[in-house]
Amino acid sequence: METKTIMPPFMLRFMASIIFFVLSHQVLSIDIQRGKYYVAAVYEHHAILNPNPTAIINRQTALQLMKRNLDIYEEQVINAAKEGAQIIIFPEDGIQGFNFTRASIYPYLDFIPNLDSLTWNPCKELYLFNDTEVLHQLSCMALKNQMFLVVNLGTKELCMQSDPHCPPDGRYQFNTNVVFNNNGTLIARYRKQNLYFEYAFNTPPEIDYTVFDTPFAGRFGIFTCFDILFYEPAITLIKQYNITQVAYPTAWMNQLPLLSAIEFQQAFATAFNINLLAANIHHPDLGMTGSGIYTPSKSFTYYDMESINGKLIVVGIPVITSDHETNMKNIAMSHNGQKSSLDFYTEKQVCLKNQETDCKKEETTSQEFLPVFYGIMMYDNFTLMPILNAEGNIEVCSNTLCCNLVYKQLEKTNELYVLGVFDDLHIVHGTYYVQACVLVKCGGLNYSTCGQEITEASGLIDFQLQGNFSTTFIFPLLLRSGVTLDFPDYLGWVGKSYVMYKVGGSSGLITAGLYGRWYERDKK
Repeated sequence: METKTIMPPFMLRFMASIIFFVLSHQVLSIDIQRGKYYVAAVYEHHAILNPNPTAIINRQTALQLMKRNLDIYEEQVINAAKEGAQIIIFPEDGIQGFNFTRASIYPYLDFIPNLDSLTWNPCKELYLFNDTEVLHQLSCMALKNQMFLVVNLGTKELCMQSDPHCPPDGRYQFNTNVVFNNNGTLIARYRKQNLYFEYAFNTPPEIDYTVFDTPFAGRFGIFTCFDILFYEPAITLIKQYNITQVAYPTAWMNQLPLLSAIEFQQAFATAFNINLLAANIHHPDLGMTGSGIYTPSKSFTYYDMESINGKLIVVGIPVITSDHETNMKNIAMSHNGQKSSLDFYTEKQVCLKNQETDCKKEETTSQEFLPVFYGIMMYDNFTLMPILNAEGNIEVCSNTLCCNLVYKQLEKTNELYVLGVFDDLHIVHGTYYVQACVLVKCGGLNYSTCGQEITEASGLIDFQLQGNFSTTFIFPLLLRSGVTLDFPDYLGWVGKSYVMYKVGGSSGLITAGLYGRWYERDKK
């Protein structure tokens, strides 16, 4: 009698997962060969720091410290190469550290020549210039592993006293990103434009609009950390240079509830429909963590405030080649195949402002008796209104901006949420004009806790958030419990209002926001 061996269900599932893994990687490999995908890597680095960065040391001692960080970089380049990475991004300040004075950072600075009139491979031509030891080691990493490298370091350039911008000591000191191609040639450099209390460095006399070409994903743009909040050079790169891939070294201190690193990195990639490769430095004791590889519809992130370990992320992502001028006009887009915003409004029977349609105002909740109060959030004085009912339709205004929220709490929790609006000049830790509509969880049940930094929440809320923004540059924030990311179901203009909505969610809501940057008003 013939017997049959029946495979246990868990073995069937295991074998199926193996087959799916192999097939998906074969498909990805074919798409990479066809130029539809490329493999990107970012490394969040726990930098080895000088415990006394203001002390004056010599070049040799500085090189010894930097080599310890560079050796970790080399390990990660090798690891990324094993996973097929074609480009890797390292964080801002990861080689020399931070908190230097102008004098104390000088031994850490490499000399960088003018690349406009020079083709230079530091690995093969170390002898050409003095004080280029760091560039030499980086170039050799790229060459040995056949990989593009984007790395941040401090650099120096001599200047003439006839130069009206030349510092008194006769040299520029720059916070610099450098790019090496896969044969080790130094192909680009970017000098940070928007310094964040970095007194050791100079602002470049002219804005760098730095791009570099790759054989696997076309043209990349590059900028650094605080630059992401300003028009120059970031927005010009995207608008005028039609950049669809951005390399982004950063040393970002998380500021909840609106400006945690991964929260705004994803918002930027989503708003401009680009790929963003973001490498943050890892120092949880300083609030620094949060790196990722972001496409317009997916995010691959690392955020860990507990561990001191760095993290390598390697992901295959699609090449974006479309014209982004249409997206810059903020044409509405829908995620996850969800219905349009108009359908949502119809179901809720809520009147859209500025719409010439007949509709009936939802009557389930009135905001007539809801208090309006003020609270400090992100150092700004927000106008706030509490959410005290299971569902409703409320509005709060500040200056020219009115924010409307239609919501439904899916289950009752002992948590306080508020709708907030800010329309004014932000003046703490940078000066820039913000228009923001936000739904945030408060730190407690007292109104005074609204705006506090919190990382856990249990409230599940279906919502539609909109505002009559005066700027077209609006970044969608959607952050959930445990500082994890989510995507809206719908995002875009409906009439004269910018709208975001989300139905459902896997965990409690921390922040849902529309963070507008009115760049034109920054200097007024």
